[in-house]
Amino acid sequence: MSIPFFRRHAFPAPSPSLGTGIALTLTLALAGWGISLLPGLTKLGPLACTLLLAAVYRHRFGYPSTASEGVRFSSGTLLRLAIVLFGLRLNIAQLLEAGLPLLLRSGATVLFSLAAVMALGRLLRADRKLIVLLAAGTAICGAAAIAAVAPLLRSRDDDTAFSAGLIALIGTVFAAFYTLALPLLPLDPAVYGAWSGLTLHEIAHVAMAAAPAGSEALAEGLLAKLCRVALLVPVCLGILALGKLRRRRAPDSSPAERTPFPFPWFLLGFIAASLFGSYALPALVAHPAEITEELAGITTLLLGMAMAGLGLNVNLREFRSRAGRPFAAMLIASVLLSALTYVSLM
Repeated sequence: MSIPFFRRHAFPAPSPSLGTGIALTLTLALAGWGISLLPGLTKLGPLACTLLLAAVYRHRFGYPSTASEGVRFSSGTLLRLAIVLFGLRLNIAQLLEAGLPLLLRSGATVLFSLAAVMALGRLLRADRKLIVLLAAGTAICGAAAIAAVAPLLRSRDDDTAFSAGLIALIGTVFAAFYTLALPLLPLDPAVYGAWSGLTLHEIAHVAMAAAPAGSEALAEGLLAKLCRVALLVPVCLGILALGKLRRRRAPDSSPAERTPFPFPWFLLGFIAASLFGSYALPALVAHPAEITEELAGITTLLLGMAMAGLGLNVNLREFRSRAGRPFAAMLIASVLLSALTYVSLM
């Protein structure tokens, strides 16, 4: 008997069309990675550079229809695989050692971020699905959270790419501001690190802002960030439940909206990878950190290929016309999150 999950998500049989699209996204991901190493672009990160490069490539050259199958594979299957591997970054043992206070503070951060972005988005009449994506990215872990939430919302690839690009841009600006403001802040390194980890969007942004304050700040910042990453699964399941509830309350919805939501099996993979990296891997090898670091590089490459696939579906003209209201909602919410968390840590 076949298993529905594997029937829906198994890797497709190789074909010339599939290979062409995968090769294109791989090339763009490697090029974006290289561009992110250039002076002035290191702070933007490889994912954002790849996303922007792919969008510009599509705008200037387009891409052949023979590549469409592989592009969809990269932006779908590879994206989910990357989310599973991303779970290796969540060290559950470290979270348990951090204790309840940091987990509770992280939970409050996530709830406030979700509520603030959603409320401001509604106030500004921004696109609802875009706002949900941006709320998840702001609350948890940037582009990775957006990638995890997008399938639950049945978001279009261009919406997912739009949200990932926007959150990378704002997160980079905030991380740069934190770094510049560090000498003026009356915070000890541990508190500054916690502030960075509780408020900045991507793990890379936290590392960028906290590292100048020293190893203690970096360790505290990454730990606080991991506490937020740990809430990815409950937030996704909450979004899934709300979507089902909304559908039940709207009997006159379209047939597409009445289609049952597929269970996000990749989230179970995320949990399994977290448990394996936290407990099984240290018992199997002497230096698990080295293997985890290698797998983190593979995860970044897969995410880069997924961002390339998403970027190839971005219409830059439409991007410019839609950016205003979601950008304003997310920017205001990020400022409020940063300020209120700072005051609470004083």
